[in-house]
Amino acid sequence: MVVKKDGRREPFDRHKLMGGLTKAIQKRPVSVAQLEEIVDDIESRLSDKPDREMSSTEVGELVMRRLHDLDEVAYVRFASVYRQFKDVNQFVEEVKSLLEPAKRVKD
Repeated sequence: MVVKKDGRREPFDRHKLMGGLTKAIQKRPVSVAQLEEIVDDIESRLSDKPDREMSSTEVGELVMRRLHDLDEVAYVRFASVYRQFKDVNQFVEEVKSLLEPAKRVKD
């Protein structure tokens, strides 16, 4: 189960996650197999948890880490939706963080 920010619980939907990832990698040199590996990893982590629950925030952060290492453009695309940037300044700050190694996403 995925626990949403408002407390609702939804079954993990790998198709929904693949859809978001597919949009992020559009016209990028990333294969479907690489996306499936990300989704498989998240699904595995979820099933390994004793309560089989994971917050949507945790899912999003795992995806962000994987995309960051895989393709920085896909990472920024996903981040812009996931973090719901309110304006171009937030977008620019995210891109700047990619250029500053000290501020990169932590593992």
